[in-house]
Amino acid sequence: MKARKNLKHTLIASSLALLTCLPFAALAQDANPNDAMPMDSTPRLDPAAPNPAPPHPELAGVLQNDFGGKEGLASIVETFMANMMTDPRTEPFFANVDRQRVKRELTEQFCVILGGDCVYSGRDMRTTHAGLKIDRNNFNALVENLQRAMDTHKVPFRSQNKLLAVLAPMHREAVTQ
Repeated sequence: MKARKNLKHTLIASSLALLTCLPFAALAQDANPNDAMPMDSTPRLDPAAPNPAPPHPELAGVLQNDFGGKEGLASIVETFMANMMTDPRTEPFFANVDRQRVKRELTEQFCVILGGDCVYSGRDMRTTHAGLKIDRNNFNALVENLQRAMDTHKVPFRSQNKLLAVLAPMHREAVTQ
């Protein structure tokens, strides 16, 4: 049991290069109304940026069986946001944003990645995170909060790792400091 728990923490730590992209992605759209890139004139997806929601149709069974489909994802994201709002390391990033939009876009992003029939309406990670000053500590907190949300909803560890593995490369656009 202890070995499994240590493996779980090791996998989470090695996946830390992943999740910063998620909620920070949507919140950056609200970050500063005086930013040089106003939301209405900024392209949603920069064609030069990596895809923030790469579809993996082979994971559709995981989406349905282990995440509870789109409805299950929405519940997980609801718990995830609640975790973020009670964590002093992440709460400041979400205090003044449209949390309903963030939750909707996260649900869309997870759904597309997990092979669901969804469309991601958020922006690319590079544009979204520019200027947010997200550091490794913020990133680690985000990973922990997502892990807790998935655990709360009894998503099997193996399926959690499948999602985390797809999200991992996105950290390069999200950690900005």
